[in-house]
Amino acid sequence: MREKEFDLLALGEILLRLSPPNNERIVRGDVFEKQVGGAELNVVSGVSLLGLRSGIISRIPDSSIGVFAKNKIRFCGVSDDYLVYDKSRNARMGVYYYENGAYPRKPGIVYDRQNSSMTRISIEEYPDSLYESARCFHTSGITLALSPECRKTGIQMIKKFKEHGALISFDVNFRGNLWTGAEAKECIEGILPYVDIFFCSEDTARLTFGKEGDVKTIMKSFTEDYPVSVVASTQRTVHSPKVHSFTSVIYDAKEDTYYEERPYKNIEVVDRIGSGDAYVSGVLYGLLSEDGNCKRALQYGNARSAAKNTIPGDLPSLNLDEINDIIEEHGNEGYHSEMKR
Repeated sequence: MREKEFDLLALGEILLRLSPPNNERIVRGDVFEKQVGGAELNVVSGVSLLGLRSGIISRIPDSSIGVFAKNKIRFCGVSDDYLVYDKSRNARMGVYYYENGAYPRKPGIVYDRQNSSMTRISIEEYPDSLYESARCFHTSGITLALSPECRKTGIQMIKKFKEHGALISFDVNFRGNLWTGAEAKECIEGILPYVDIFFCSEDTARLTFGKEGDVKTIMKSFTEDYPVSVVASTQRTVHSPKVHSFTSVIYDAKEDTYYEERPYKNIEVVDRIGSGDAYVSGVLYGLLSEDGNCKRALQYGNARSAAKNTIPGDLPSLNLDEINDIIEEHGNEGYHSEMKR
């Protein structure tokens, strides 16, 4: 097989994030810090920082805000070859406002993303060569829920990448403010016959897909109903807005084996946004770089997510050496050095 140009391409909206600094509130603060994020961008950024070639497929305004986003994308080593620039008068980038929480006050989000440039994306804007350029294609339920155009384009891309031999990765990433559980169930069940790597939390599996039983039974059921090869489910315990514990389970259908490890306990949370996407990036890196090794994918995913919680902003920032250090320390039950020197 001809070597692919990209290890991973992802379709998703790029968002401008505005946050009051420190623990200030949206309703009373006077200053916002601007950052860039988005579920799929967070994933490809994490994969790129670990050393694989990745790119984002998206549609952004042809404006200074679009340039700001493009520069952030390039800074993470992500290709912007498949960014389409919206030159229309009503071009806009989706925005969300996020404030940190501190016990007993929970974090808060306000979205302003309707009618963004991404919601008008069309498959006609991309060349046919796109679909043979990647080993793996990733998207999420967030993208499919944004608009009828996004849903149509996302489903068409899934099918076209699959036709050209790419692995298909899909994260349910359910958001109740974008679509109902019934809408999500109908749409996602329609694409699951094309999905190889499936990310779905236990709660979402129960509430959206009506699954019953323990988490392992639920995960295996997806592979019995559809030709899914790998299912991953995260397990987060929120002790307070600033203290979490995290682990996950991965099921390898071919080997009929579950992979688990002890949780990362009492993570000091600086910013939890993007930590689920960081998990996806770690898992995909492990699967793509180590020939489908689910044990290593689990270790990379858990470490990537745990570390992202400690970093402000949506995007991950640790490289492969730093993640490997975290994995090694996590497996070491003896002496832990206070500082890397």
